Amino acid sequence: MSAMRMKAAKCPSDELAITNCALINPDDFNSDVKHIEVSTGPSQHFVFSIRFYSGVDRGTVGFSAPQRKWATLSIGQPIDVKPFKAQNAECLCSVTLEADFMLKKTTSMEPYDSEQMARDFFDPVLQSASSPVGQQLAFAFQDKKVLSLIVKNLEAVDVQALAAGANAVPRRVRMGRLLPDGNIQFDKAENSSLNLVGKAKGKQPRQSIINPDWDFGKMGIGGLDREFNAIFRRAFASRVFPPEVVEQLGCKHVKGILLYGPPGTGKTLMARQIGKMLNAREPKILNGPQILDKYVGESEANIRRLFADAEEEEKRCGPNSGLHIIIFDEIDAICKARGSVGGNTGVHDTVVNQLLSKIDGVDQLNNILVIGMTNRRDMIDEALMRPGRLEVQMEIGLPDENGRVQILNIHTKRMKEYKKIAEDVDSKELAALTKNFSGAELEGLVRAAQSTAMNRLIKASSKVEVDPEAVEKTHGGKGRLPPMPLRMISKPAFGTAAEALEHFLSRGIINWGSPVSSLLEDGQLYIQQARATEASGLVSVLLEGPPNSGKTALAAELAELSDFPFVKVCSPEDMVGFTESSKCLQIRKYFDDAYRSSLSCILVDNIERLLDYGPIGPRYSNLTLQALLVLLKKQPPKGRKLLILCTSSRRQVLEDMEMLSAFTGVLHVPNLSQPEHVMAVLEESDAFSKKDLQKIQHDIREAVIKGVKNK
Repeated sequence: MSAMRMKAAKCPSDELAITNCALINPDDFNSDVKHIEVSTGPSQHFVFSIRFYSGVDRGTVGFSAPQRKWATLSIGQPIDVKPFKAQNAECLCSVTLEADFMLKKTTSMEPYDSEQMARDFFDPVLQSASSPVGQQLAFAFQDKKVLSLIVKNLEAVDVQALAAGANAVPRRVRMGRLLPDGNIQFDKAENSSLNLVGKAKGKQPRQSIINPDWDFGKMGIGGLDREFNAIFRRAFASRVFPPEVVEQLGCKHVKGILLYGPPGTGKTLMARQIGKMLNAREPKILNGPQILDKYVGESEANIRRLFADAEEEEKRCGPNSGLHIIIFDEIDAICKARGSVGGNTGVHDTVVNQLLSKIDGVDQLNNILVIGMTNRRDMIDEALMRPGRLEVQMEIGLPDENGRVQILNIHTKRMKEYKKIAEDVDSKELAALTKNFSGAELEGLVRAAQSTAMNRLIKASSKVEVDPEAVEKTHGGKGRLPPMPLRMISKPAFGTAAEALEHFLSRGIINWGSPVSSLLEDGQLYIQQARATEASGLVSVLLEGPPNSGKTALAAELAELSDFPFVKVCSPEDMVGFTESSKCLQIRKYFDDAYRSSLSCILVDNIERLLDYGPIGPRYSNLTLQALLVLLKKQPPKGRKLLILCTSSRRQVLEDMEMLSAFTGVLHVPNLSQPEHVMAVLEESDAFSKKDLQKIQHDIREAVIKGVKNK
């Protein structure tokens, strides 16, 4: 049959449009015609299944909007139409359809069962009709929204070869008939919010969560390998697996990380590197105080603006939304415990509420990762740290010796490349000397050494001049600095209180007899007990004795003998004028700082003065007493060791206050009681000549004999 000249028309109704059949008047073709071929140009041929409908004018073909879009037809356009015989069409074994909502603005998280879609697809659509690649179809699935389907791939097999028992390999074809036992697979269109589930869902190309250009060896983070591995295991392992596996496990992604620890340990650096490592949107980095605004409601609006992009993409793309990272530095500035901030505005409380609702509220987001950093974890509202919010909490502590080696190598790498550092500078030796240095302090140490080296090449006379041979003299073998104590260059915030210990030991320790030797030996036993790995982690010793017997000097000597990287002196001299609450907070800070080091020693000098004890009254600070009792018995965190050395001249007072039971051991420091003890001190002092010492010794003996006779 030759082609008929007809015109394209609009499909009369939506019900007929979802049949995916072109509509023909019964008088135009015989009733045995099932398919037509439409030609719009010399090489433009399109095949449609047809349905006879008397509501269409003769000489016209009714097309739905998807059909007109596929064949680029306009209403009233002349077309050549002739019957198409599909009996010789290929038998399709597999069809791949790209699915999306018919209305592109439609967004829905409702799951669409792809297996049920495949079963329902046979009845209304193909029924042995031919289906060309590229054809766009409308599909009304159950009572849900109408879907747009595009035929993306067709595979056929040789039926005769299969019947003969031969191994028939599927091949791609342009057109064919889908039989009832054929396989249908649905792929989601790019950037579509359609949520396909089930086994008939095609494998979508998934973007790796880890940036393919990322090199873990170039992270620039030293001493934090264990912490970084723990964060990766807890927060990102679930994001590495395909969504199907995560869905089957029923697990949820971690949406929040809290990094806390002393200043300068690398919290902000780690957060930046996490943002670079992940194949996600550009991280939003801001300081906590930037959120706060003087205008009412603006602080809460600032929080909403941070999450606006994530909300928009979540609605548009659903589970395929990219990961949005929001990094809060100094998060304690905006997330203080609700009710703890004075004033009638309640701004801090509402900001916390707004942040909680965005991370894990009724309309929670699944495409976000919030990273908070703080030095004061105790100030943050507890609701923010429960599971589902900032649930991964990692302490970024002071680096150990291996970590310090890594950090020093990072900061001296460029100098080594250009040979600006002497070959005998050993990072391992420096790491052993820089106990309790943070990463920032190690960087400051390197910077201070660089500045000192450069200052030697600057001539400051009437004008400042640089030595013209500076480039050569800064070479790693020339113009080297003489050895310099590290404490002259940089001091760690969590290091040894060297100046205070030197002050206590300014007159030295005179071993005037067996009592002093016994005290030092017993003290070293307690130090070994504190170091022992199997020990509880807490050893507290009280050195008590009469005033001016040398208790503080002995405690300082034991603190130095311990060689612990963290030594802090808690003295009443530093708390003159403090209120009771301020004094308790200061003492608590000493202990909190000590818990951050693996080996710590606290010297609490003159306990009765800390307690404001007075013999007249008597009077003492019960608040300070209770704080000390709690802290003296509190076990440090796991893996941390703490040695507490206390001194007191009022043993009986401490016994009345029930403090003695809080100590692991009590050492008595006596005064000089024997003539030989006095002579040992005088001989050590070098204040007298030998003749004078002999006369003094003779006078002491005479006095002792006279005292015995008088008794």
